[in-house]
Amino acid sequence: MKTQLLYASIAIAAGLTFVNLYNSLVDVRSWGSDIPASIINARAYFRSVNPGTFFRFFSPLNQLVALVCVILFWKTAPSIRTTLIAALVLYILADVLTFAYFYPRNSILFMGAAPDKSILENVWRQWSRMNWVRTAIVFAGLILSMISLHRSYSILTR
Repeated sequence: MKTQLLYASIAIAAGLTFVNLYNSLVDVRSWGSDIPASIINARAYFRSVNPGTFFRFFSPLNQLVALVCVILFWKTAPSIRTTLIAALVLYILADVLTFAYFYPRNSILFMGAAPDKSILENVWRQWSRMNWVRTAIVFAGLILSMISLHRSYSILTR
């Protein structure tokens, strides 16, 4: 059962990584294509649902499953425990970054009165660059989870 949960953690983290990649490669480019008109269009598109709808469910789920994996694998081997804890810390760090960095910029870009074009362009650039950092953090956690899985099979097959 614990191995299946580790597979689930890997699957969820992979999904988060690819949705972040999609945001950077498609959404963010669209938002910045013709500021301020492109931001106005994104605001209209996001009236009913936005990428946060996905992340508000799957990011905490990822952290919960990763935490359960840490608990279940705690006594298996220190090397597995260490990589699982590191992965969990990275998943949490990505959310801390989301709340501290992205939420304020989301408010500027997608809520309230639209500021002038230069402010929108600057905030959009900041958002765009840092989303790559956030994606790298989640991806690093994913790699650590995969390393943990590999180590678990190495230990269990001895």
